[in-house]
Amino acid sequence: MLSEEDRGPAWLQNYGFTDFSQIEADVTAMEQFATQLRGDVTKNYETHVPVVQQLMLTRLPQPPGEFTELSSFLIVHNDAQNVSQQNVFQFGKGTLQAADAAKKVSTDYRGSDAFSHAKVTDVDQAFRSVSQDGSY
Repeated sequence: MLSEEDRGPAWLQNYGFTDFSQIEADVTAMEQFATQLRGDVTKNYETHVPVVQQLMLTRLPQPPGEFTELSSFLIVHNDAQNVSQQNVFQFGKGTLQAADAAKKVSTDYRGSDAFSHAKVTDVDQAFRSVSQDGSY
């Protein structure tokens, strides 16, 4: 048995134990979140995507002569540029999918009994249903 001073703070003593079956979803807040998230992505993100993507598509010029280190850098830089460009494109799409999932859960469980019926598995299923490949 550990002494009291070796047990750590009381709030940390049950670290690692989580009972996800007892999580409640506030469907009204979820619907507000979905609406605000969709509006924010549309207004503040998607308007900048074309400019950012165009900048990321700019290729650096080939190095002169036999400069192996610079050539190697340019290959890695190009790969990073391609991944970044894809992430910029996919972020908006994925975020809108999250907003759609939140909206779906809110719509499905709106009403006086919503808090007693919405379960974590339902929220999880909503996210999976808006995702193309089943992951989020």
